[in-house]
Amino acid sequence: MNTAFTDTFLKNLAIPGRYSDRDTRGLSIQIKKQGGKYWTFRYLKGGTRRDVSLGAYPSVTLREARRRATQLRSQLFEGLSPEPSWKVMEKPEAAVRIAVENGVYFSQFAIDCIEAKRSEWRNKKHADQWLSTLKTYAFPILGHKNLEEIDLEDVLKVLSPIWTTKTETASRLRGRLEWIFAAAITRKLRRAENPAAWRGLLATVLPKPNKVKSGKHHAALPLQEVPSFIKALQDLDCVSALALEFLILNANRTGEVIGALRSELNSGDLWIIPGSRMKAGKPHRVPLTQRSRDILTIAASKDPGSDYLFSREGRPLSNMAMLALMRRLGSNLTVHGFRSTFRDWVGEMTEHRSEVAEMALAHSIQNKTEAAYRRGDLLEPRRALMADWGSFCLGLTNQDQQAR
Repeated sequence: MNTAFTDTFLKNLAIPGRYSDRDTRGLSIQIKKQGGKYWTFRYLKGGTRRDVSLGAYPSVTLREARRRATQLRSQLFEGLSPEPSWKVMEKPEAAVRIAVENGVYFSQFAIDCIEAKRSEWRNKKHADQWLSTLKTYAFPILGHKNLEEIDLEDVLKVLSPIWTTKTETASRLRGRLEWIFAAAITRKLRRAENPAAWRGLLATVLPKPNKVKSGKHHAALPLQEVPSFIKALQDLDCVSALALEFLILNANRTGEVIGALRSELNSGDLWIIPGSRMKAGKPHRVPLTQRSRDILTIAASKDPGSDYLFSREGRPLSNMAMLALMRRLGSNLTVHGFRSTFRDWVGEMTEHRSEVAEMALAHSIQNKTEAAYRRGDLLEPRRALMADWGSFCLGLTNQDQQAR
């Protein structure tokens, strides 16, 4: 029987037999006469039909079974024999032997590790960022290497090309690699030392990250060019342009905007970002100007059924969408640099207080004594500040502001 699996369907399934998932090629569930339910992945190799056990239901959920089947199907497409890496992790006493004989590839294990830890991370995008950097920099070099075979030279091939040019990314990537290899060693999938460890290993061959960065700031747009850049964005009819203009007007970080939900809007003129999505871990209230509210109305009309403020077909923008738009506009600046532009404007062209600007940027207070005495979030002063910033960005004169 071929049908689209759902949790309700599987829970009520009782008639013995094999049932195939219409939405996942090769995935089926077998119902035993005794009532047990078992996942299998079926494929053809050399004209012979073969099955790989994926575990028992409901211990292995529908989502996990689909993920495992998709992983095995990907291996087939690459000309490899399907190897269930999760079985290796469930039998640590035989793990090293299986890893050597059958090949537990770095990419398989890394993806499994990230999925296993996903629920622990506060930010849902965190796991996606991990996977993105691994796919970009590590998988092309380490992806199809056996965990047991990877050494220091392999890791250096990943890190060295970006260590001095993309130091922050490289440093984060190194930490992620160290964690993945530590997990492999813990599960007895690797006998050798951790090839991504910093102390006593990579520290002896790579310069310290803080010595490489040299205090370099994010490239920022000169103040006098802000209005024309905003006008260029408004001439584009796309969601990423709306999101970027909104980000600039509110001095946000990229993650705060692309993960923003419509449910976070309060009475239309106040956006409350939960602490789970803020760098400092605390909720942040953002007073919205009229233009910001207009942007949200336009964005909602482009994707009416979405939960997100900015989305396409219900899916949030990627964390590279706004940067890619800037590149299409011929700009070599960074999205984060607009926060620096905002801070420069406050200091050079206004009489707004510094602490109001810092609160608008949602910066943590480093001085513990000052933090203890600062109870409020200066919402009303920030409302006036962001109104002035919005007028500057839109190139409005005093007369224009009064008309609005």
